[in-house]
Amino acid sequence: MFWKVLGIIVLVWLAFAVLGTVIKGLFWVAVAAAIVFGIYWLVKSISAGDQRDLTKL
Repeated sequence: MFWKVLGIIVLVWLAFAVLGTVIKGLFWVAVAAAIVFGIYWLVKSISAGDQRDLTKL
């Protein structure tokens, strides 16, 4: 019983370690994507003229 509990704790710890590394690595990719999308949205809204429907890409 002790080894089962210890094995589960180790597996959960490894899962959190891997998940944390992936999230930390992808955070800056998500930030860059949000900035690029924001710039795209801003340019499209300025150059749209009369067609200022920002809900459509």
